[in-house]
Amino acid sequence: MLARMDTTVIIVVGVFFLAMGGYALAAPAALARPFRMKIDSPEGRSEIRAVYGGFGLAVAGVLGAAAADFGGIRTGVVIAVGAALAGMALGRLISRAVDTRTAFYPIWFYFCVEVAAAGLLFTVA
Repeated sequence: MLARMDTTVIIVVGVFFLAMGGYALAAPAALARPFRMKIDSPEGRSEIRAVYGGFGLAVAGVLGAAAADFGGIRTGVVIAVGAALAGMALGRLISRAVDTRTAFYPIWFYFCVEVAAAGLLFTVA
């Protein structure tokens, strides 16, 4: 039962990355809009598609492989993705320390998502 729960956590986090990646590839300006980023150039759209889209799909793929534990990669992938999410949350904390206050959404909403997902992944590693 515990192994099934661990796999469920990995799959849920993977689906989040899959959705984010797909959305970034399809609608880069819409993905950036809540962050008040104006994406009005091919270079800007390419950057959102690469960093949020391509990276998101790659993370979803390795999490899928981790859920199936292909080649015994499960623990390494789960720790690596958990660390990446924790690093993203840390970046938001640093930004808060050196920048002005922001509304809860989107910054702190995603901070909470990143911390929760990282914590869950570290728990199942």
